[in-house]
Amino acid sequence: MELTIREVEEITGVKAPVLRYWEQEIPMLQPKRDKTGRCIYSEWDIQILFRLKHLLYDLRYTITDAGCRLFLELSGGNQDTHVQIALVRAELLTLYHKVRSLS
Repeated sequence: MELTIREVEEITGVKAPVLRYWEQEIPMLQPKRDKTGRCIYSEWDIQILFRLKHLLYDLRYTITDAGCRLFLELSGGNQDTHVQIALVRAELLTLYHKVRSLS
């Protein structure tokens, strides 16, 4: 599944300028670009966004600390319950939007 930045805004509740800033600051977040140059987000990108949002908004990490934490988590060393919940939540939201688009 591939989503535009507007769809990602709706799913995550994070505005496009913030998403673009996160893309610049977090190396793991690299959405692809289509032929016209628009960002196209994958399911993996959405999962990273939800985890990043949790780290920044709920746990009050700085963007630098959140990036380091994401790196540690994605490299396999420190997957705690919050990570697992964030990943499951992202997957459920993705499925919800797939089903909604079929109706």
